[in-house]
Amino acid sequence: MTEMNAQAAQAAPAQKVAVVTGAGSGIGEACARRLAADGCHVALFGRRLDKIEAVAQSICGAGGVDAAIAVACDVSSESSVAAAQKQVSDRLGVCNILVNNAGVTKDGLFIRMKTEDFESVLRTNLVGAFIVTHAFAPAMIRTRWGRIVNVSSTVGLTGNIGQANYAASKSGLFGLTKTLALEFARRNVTVNAVAPGFIETGMTQGLTEEVRAEVLRRTPLERFARPEEVAALVGFLCSDAAGYITGETIRIDGGMAM
Repeated sequence: MTEMNAQAAQAAPAQKVAVVTGAGSGIGEACARRLAADGCHVALFGRRLDKIEAVAQSICGAGGVDAAIAVACDVSSESSVAAAQKQVSDRLGVCNILVNNAGVTKDGLFIRMKTEDFESVLRTNLVGAFIVTHAFAPAMIRTRWGRIVNVSSTVGLTGNIGQANYAASKSGLFGLTKTLALEFARRNVTVNAVAPGFIETGMTQGLTEEVRAEVLRRTPLERFARPEEVAALVGFLCSDAAGYITGETIRIDGGMAM
C-alpha cells in the first residue's frame, strides 16, 4: 500500500450518518441508541412509524445526537427503500454507516412449511439486506469510507428445528457479507456480519419454559444476551478502530456454537 493509500484508508468523515433497519425494538433499537451515543446522526427504519418515532424522540431527548429521524420503510420493497434513501439524503446527508438488522420469522417444520412462508422470510431478511445495501453503498464507495454490518444469527451457522426459512436467510447473509467485503475493500468500505445467539427481545419472549431451559443448557454462559451487548459489538465494527476488519462473521452467542 502506498503512503497516499494508507492515509486515505485512515480518513473518516467529520460527521457520520447511520441507517439502522428494524430499529423499532430489540437489537435494532439498541444499535440506533449506541450509534447515536457514539456521535452519529441516525436514521431509524421500520415498518411501524409510531414505534421508530418514539425511539427517535427518545434518542434526541437523551442528547445522544443533534438529529435522529424516523423513516417508514419496508426493506423488502425497492420503491419503499428508494423513497427512504431520498429522505435520509435530504435530511441528514450522505449515509456512511449501514446496519442491516430488519428480520422476520415464520417458523414451522419444513415438511409443513408453505413456499410463500419460505420466500417471505428470505425476502425481508436476505433480499431486504441486498436492496438496502444497493441503495446506500454507492455513496460510501464514492466518498471512500463506509461501514456495513449485517445482523445474522447463530442459527445461520447451526440450523434450528422449525426454522428452515430463517436459517437459510441468515446463512445467506454470510456469503453476501464476504462478497461485498471483497468488492468494496478498495474503496475503504468494510462489510462484516454479527451472529447473535438468543437475545432477550420480543422475538424470544414467546419461547416456552422448556425451550428456554434447553437453550440455556446449550449455552456455556447460561443466559440470554441483552440487546445492548450486540449493539456494543456493532458499534465497534462501525468505528474508526475497526477499520482493518472486513469480511468477518463474529458470533455473540455465549458460546452456543463453539
